[in-house]
Amino acid sequence: MEQIAHRLRSKLEVTTEFGSFLGDTRIRLLEAIDRHGSISQAAKAVPLSYKAAWDAIDAMNNLADQPLVLRSTGGRHGGGTQLTEHGRKTIALYRALEAEYQSALDRLSASLNDGQASDFQQFRQLLKRMAMKTSARNQLAGHIVALREGHVDFEVRLKLDEENEVVAVITRDSAETMGLVIGMEISALVKSSSVLLLTDPKVRTTARNHLWGEITRIHDGPVNSEITLNMKSGKAVCAVITHDSVENLGLAVGKQVCAVFKASAVILCLYP
Repeated sequence: MEQIAHRLRSKLEVTTEFGSFLGDTRIRLLEAIDRHGSISQAAKAVPLSYKAAWDAIDAMNNLADQPLVLRSTGGRHGGGTQLTEHGRKTIALYRALEAEYQSALDRLSASLNDGQASDFQQFRQLLKRMAMKTSARNQLAGHIVALREGHVDFEVRLKLDEENEVVAVITRDSAETMGLVIGMEISALVKSSSVLLLTDPKVRTTARNHLWGEITRIHDGPVNSEITLNMKSGKAVCAVITHDSVENLGLAVGKQVCAVFKASAVILCLYP
């Protein structure tokens, strides 16, 4: 019986220490934004839903050392979207890596097809097990600037950018297992349902984390609304609150709000 040749197809995914950063869909979204100058038109070209396109842009800008996409809201033409020079360089780097990646996979496929079909299947299973995803809506990259050890808990302070920090409280066992040290790059994960929004800077809360930014999107669902705010650095935070809360706070695109969440609501994630 003739043996079927196996070929590994290139599907490059670029990750940082904080998880998935770039893949083919996101790169095509960036390329479409560069062509159209519009999120809605770029989303249709990929295709992606308008919300998924916004989410992808927020995630990329959060994980990049510089924003890949710049957005403006309002104005006579309703705002626009443009790729930064750093975004264009990122696309070029990705496409170059993709070509090299496919070339390497072709060589690997040739060796696996040499009477070693079982090895091919084992390799495929290994790749699937290595995949990791998180349900946390907010994934903020930073580096550790302070550690405070307690009898039971460990307080970890992360610097996100020049103006914002995040504080997390984890167990001593977790801190020791992760081997946390000053200067280490790490990711802070926060569920959108754990984020509260404030509009009055005079209000005081017991929550340790306060991140101020401008509302860039309000996505209404059947019961709740998803509010996305952008900090000056371009990093985004998402909160899910009720429609009543949106009305009571008078939330609207362009308004300044503060994302508030407890230190205990932050999950730290370290990638090897």
